[in-house]
Amino acid sequence: MDKLVVTVPSVKNNDLEKEILDRLNILTKPVGSLGRLEEFALRYCLCKGSADAPLARMRVFTFAGDHGITEEKITPYPSEVTYQMVLNMAAGGAAISVMCKKAGVECTVVDMGVKGAFQPLPGLAIRKIAFGTRNFRKEPAMSEEECLKALQAGWDLAVECGCDLIGVGEMGIGNTSSASALYALLLNLDSDVTIGPGTGSMGPLLEKKKRAVREGVLLHRKEWDRTPLDALRRVGGFEIAGMTGMILGGAQSRIPVVIDGFVATAAALAAMKTEPAVKDYLFFAHASAEPFHKPFLDSQGIRPILNLEMRLGEGTGSVLAMQIIAQAMECYHRMATFGSAGVSGKEA
Repeated sequence: MDKLVVTVPSVKNNDLEKEILDRLNILTKPVGSLGRLEEFALRYCLCKGSADAPLARMRVFTFAGDHGITEEKITPYPSEVTYQMVLNMAAGGAAISVMCKKAGVECTVVDMGVKGAFQPLPGLAIRKIAFGTRNFRKEPAMSEEECLKALQAGWDLAVECGCDLIGVGEMGIGNTSSASALYALLLNLDSDVTIGPGTGSMGPLLEKKKRAVREGVLLHRKEWDRTPLDALRRVGGFEIAGMTGMILGGAQSRIPVVIDGFVATAAALAAMKTEPAVKDYLFFAHASAEPFHKPFLDSQGIRPILNLEMRLGEGTGSVLAMQIIAQAMECYHRMATFGSAGVSGKEA
C-alpha cells in the first residue's frame, strides 16, 4: 500500500540560516544565552522559508477513535470512555480544553472513528471513517480505502485550518496497543519492547495486553507489504492515521507540527517512514512516561522540548510546547538589537 504522493520542501537554506542567526546574534543578550529558544526560532523560520515568519495562530487537533483490539479486554477502561471524553473535550472540561483556553491556543477535537454518533458541536470536527477499527489481533484494523480516507482527512484539516503552527494529540481507548504494534512493525522490534501500561494496564492485565499485541504483530508481520502505510492500516487506528495525514499535509504546506506523546509519535514515525524530509518540520513536545517513548526519541536523535512525566495524551504536551515556541518567536521578533536600544555590544 503506497498510494499517497507527498512532496515536502527542503528546509535546508544556508543563506536563510545565516540571516536568521545574524538576527539572533544582534539581539540584546549574550550570543546563545536563550539556549534552545534560539534553536526553536531558527527551526521555525527555516520551516516557513522566511526570516520574517510570523507566529499568530496556533491550534491543537485531538484526533479520536475507537479500537477493535479492546475486544480482548486489555484495558482498565471501557471503550465508551472515548465517546464520553470527546463530549467532555467539546464542552471544555478535559485537560486539553482548559490548557488550550489558558494558553490562547485554538482547540479542535476530531471524530475519526468513535463508536457513537455526534451531533454538530462547536470545537468538534466530524470526519468519521467508521465506528471503530477491527481487531488487529485477528485481521487488519482498516481496509486500504479506510486508511487512505483517514490520511486525507488529517491532511485536509492541516491545509485548510489557516494556522501558522499546529499540534497533534489523540484520544482512544486501546490506542497505545495499536501504537505499540506500529512501532514494532516499522522498527522490526519485538512488541514486548514497545508496549507499556497505557491507561493503567498493570500486572496480569498488562501481560494479557502484551500477548494480544504480540499475536497481532506476528500475524501482520507475515503479510504486510513493507510500506509504512500498509503497517498503519494493519495495526493502526483511525486517529493515528488522521494524525499521520496531518503531519504529512502540514509538512508539504510548510506548517510545522508539534507532536505530543507516545501515540502521536507513532503517527510521526509512520509519516517519517513515508517521507523522511518530514522530520525537519516536527517539534517533539515531550518525553512521555510510556516506557518506550524516550528510548525511541533517543534512537532517532530527537531531543524533546519538555520532560514532565506526562502520559495523558490529548495534545496536552503539544500545547505546553507550543507556548515555548511562541515565546521563542516573540523574543526573535520583538527584542531590541544592541544598535536600536543603544546598548554596548561585546568588546572582544
